[in-house]
Amino acid sequence: MKATGVVRRIDDLGRIVIPKEIRRTLHIKEGDPLEIFTDKEGEIILKKYSPIGELSEFATGYAETLSKTTGHIACITDKDTVIAVSGGSKKEFLEQALSPELEKVIENKEIYTSKENNEIALPITQNDNKERRYNSQVIYPIIADGDVIGSVILLSKEQNTKMGDTELKVVQSAAGFLSSQMDV
Repeated sequence: MKATGVVRRIDDLGRIVIPKEIRRTLHIKEGDPLEIFTDKEGEIILKKYSPIGELSEFATGYAETLSKTTGHIACITDKDTVIAVSGGSKKEFLEQALSPELEKVIENKEIYTSKENNEIALPITQNDNKERRYNSQVIYPIIADGDVIGSVILLSKEQNTKMGDTELKVVQSAAGFLSSQMDV
């Protein structure tokens, strides 16, 4: 664990304020759920809670099926990171922070499709550096109980690939299925 040197007091309602700098660094926004852990030494550990992260093993299998079925790179994300990838470099995607552009699309519950190869591709991770890595892509939000919890993404690096209605229906089905698993 890394010491921050910040000390806070608990108020009369049992609340503690997480400093703005730490919230900014860890991408914790107002209303974000935090998971609370304790250990034998009496430490309390707060971790940003990812409902879809609990399904990461299941999401990995689903991404593999999507990739094999479509022949494209398949990614499944929570609101902050890529939690499953298949058909592409795990090093390039897995557990990488999402780009601000993708976070905005997901948060706004937008469905994004770049159908033509001449359209600019949306960067997926922060490491994309605005390079055009994908010739076509489809992004569909995963929504559970009205809240966005992640996204399903299909990407292609192939020169003449176009994403169409079939790919859109595939990611829509995947997002719906993953959303339904949250209710189980």
